[in-house]
Amino acid sequence: MSQAETLALLRLTRTEGIGPLTWRRLLGQYGTASAALAALPGHASRRGAPFTPFPAAAAEAELEKLDAMGGRFLVWGEDDYPPLLALLEDAPPLLAVVGDADCLHERQVAIVGARNASALGRRMAAELAEALAAQGIVVTSGLARGIDGAAHEGALRAGQSVGVVPGGIDVAYPPEHAGLQSALAEAGAVVAEAPLGTAPIARHFPRRNRIIAGLSLGVVVVEAAYRSGTLMTARLALEAGREVFAVPGSPLDPRCAGSNDLIRQGAHLAGGVEDILQHLPDAPREPVLYRPKPLPTAPEKPETPRGAVSDAAQLLDLIGNSPVTVDELLRRCHLSAAAVQGILLDLELEGRIETLTGNRVVRSD
Repeated sequence: MSQAETLALLRLTRTEGIGPLTWRRLLGQYGTASAALAALPGHASRRGAPFTPFPAAAAEAELEKLDAMGGRFLVWGEDDYPPLLALLEDAPPLLAVVGDADCLHERQVAIVGARNASALGRRMAAELAEALAAQGIVVTSGLARGIDGAAHEGALRAGQSVGVVPGGIDVAYPPEHAGLQSALAEAGAVVAEAPLGTAPIARHFPRRNRIIAGLSLGVVVVEAAYRSGTLMTARLALEAGREVFAVPGSPLDPRCAGSNDLIRQGAHLAGGVEDILQHLPDAPREPVLYRPKPLPTAPEKPETPRGAVSDAAQLLDLIGNSPVTVDELLRRCHLSAAAVQGILLDLELEGRIETLTGNRVVRSD
């Protein structure tokens, strides 16, 4: 890929209002990031104003800074992009990586859990991670305090580990894990979706969690309270067809309430590494790779006769406040698949509809 197209991909990714699903639809519609960027000002954003592409100078500065760190961007759809992560419908368009990007193609197991973990929980996480790494499995986690940090440290004693950070890849979070983050970059990899320099905030953590789940064949939960981010990672793993394991804990410890409940709901009980290896598949269950088909350039639309209803208006009438699949829209209208995809892209960029996972759409107004 040329440097110019890489720059265009980064600018498209960083443009406000362009999420992973819209990013893919734009590439499917226009073929290249450069063409999509050129077309953006012709579309209205949710605020009603034309989209403003991310500045080229800022994108160039981010590329240069990442290169100076010894890192690079992995682009969704390219061969070096992590294959399991690519299966997610909302996989990051670009993923910054520092370290050994090849380990992202190895079998990975995530170990996640409470930040305020008990000493026994941290020990269990470290021992499981070390045993998995000794079997050639890469251990993935979120570099948080508690269970995450213990899992990384255990894995590094015997093999490789991947840290997924919620902010920019150049930002150590929590600060006391700066040394651990550097160690992962040396003996594994650190990855991030957010722009360089981004300080972690609450809304970044669910996005981080989906990457952890998406990279892994299975997720092991060690100590998780009810309504915790750890349980969100487990749910995302289940939705992606990945295996979920939980280490049983004391029913008197609120830090184990969520992980014990996972076992009651059917998660594999993980009392040791053998329990994980026994149920770890070679591939996710029923993986569905989302690949939007390239759409031909739409011909110039003739002026709509007075009193006639446009194709866009007809399609919008079929989309309500409850999600509907694109396949259902195709069955209920008389438009070609290419025409429907083009209209949906326009409606999405105008902020009138929202694209959801499962190839579904819903009205935004």
